Amino acid sequence: MTRFLLVVPPLVGHVNPLVGVAAELARRGHQVAWAGHADQIRRLAGEDATVYDCVVPGTGLNRPPGLTGPAAFRFLWAEFFVPLAEAMAPGVRAAIDAFRPDLVLGDQHAVAGALVAERRGVVHVTSATTSAELVDPLAGMPKVGAWLGELLGGLRARIGDPARTGDPRFSPHGVIAFTGRELLGDAPPPNGRTHLVGPAIAPRADRSDFPWDELDPARATVLVSLGTANADAGGRFLTEAVTALHRLRDRVQGVVVDPGRTLNDVPAGVLVREHVPQLDLLARVDAVVCHAGHNTVCESLWHGLPLVLAPIRDDQPIVAGQVVDAGAGVRVRFGRVDAARLGAAIETVLDTAGGHRAAAEAIGRSLRAAGGAPAAADHLERIAADPGTEPAPVSGPDPAGPVAVRSAPVSVPH
Repeated sequence: MTRFLLVVPPLVGHVNPLVGVAAELARRGHQVAWAGHADQIRRLAGEDATVYDCVVPGTGLNRPPGLTGPAAFRFLWAEFFVPLAEAMAPGVRAAIDAFRPDLVLGDQHAVAGALVAERRGVVHVTSATTSAELVDPLAGMPKVGAWLGELLGGLRARIGDPARTGDPRFSPHGVIAFTGRELLGDAPPPNGRTHLVGPAIAPRADRSDFPWDELDPARATVLVSLGTANADAGGRFLTEAVTALHRLRDRVQGVVVDPGRTLNDVPAGVLVREHVPQLDLLARVDAVVCHAGHNTVCESLWHGLPLVLAPIRDDQPIVAGQVVDAGAGVRVRFGRVDAARLGAAIETVLDTAGGHRAAAEAIGRSLRAAGGAPAAADHLERIAADPGTEPAPVSGPDPAGPVAVRSAPVSVPH
């Protein structure tokens, strides 16, 4: 029996991939505990989960809706991820001291997990929930990498081991990445101990009242979702999506997720729901329109579904580009697309002659073969048994600054 502590930020898209991993580890007889936002973790992982609550009030992600690009990157790290790490650090220390884990599995953006573990001398592994963090899109922006290096260097001095070096987002003991090679293309991984396991598809509690009997098998079904972190920005886009789906109503049935309740006067034939059982629904739809959030993308591709991608911010433009390069979707401009262009994009991915479905199905087969939660558990068991003593080989540019930061992608709430 091995003790695993999972450290996660208060972001649904970062917790969900580890729910299946935690269940698989427990099934194998290991002890699993969580450190993070207790209410959220128990809602997603189950009320019987062992949780050390270590997120204090006031550490939620609140940012201007229009913030994008480098400004969004700086805001996320300076105003959210670093303060979150400092707020979580006492709780992570208490969890390690009380639970005494053999291995800490820490999300890339809950860096308190990695830094406190290294200070306590505990083996730690990185959980990477987006493929955007495994490429090097800012290689031409060294000042951004240097800025992040200084920021993380100061954070390490406060809560980690000041004698250590290296980027805390990429553990030298291993990186468990919930993505696949098809999305990364030819990009080298951040180090030689990066394990691509595909999405961790696991059953989720269905708290919705979805009207399954209203789905029309005679028409193609298209799901439109902008994820859980974009309700503040999605009103205009969802309105255009409803109009596009209404115009295609003779052959397409739309299901639109509107958690912010922004839509009014929805025409008959388009289902609009505040929440949907996404995994169950993906097994019944023919295409997905989304914001290119990594979890939604990989879950859709796992089901062999082509995508229309409307990236908003953070890692989403990178992920959208990866899907388009892989041939499994088309991209539209979130802020400018109208109903006509969005409808044309939907028709494009539904047209089997375009090859998008075939590409999505091929990627889906590869993602399923990557192993998901069982493969992640295999790697974690092996690393816990033999973490290795030599640093993992690092690809990419030489490190610069007080922390060896591989040029930092613009990341990442999803």
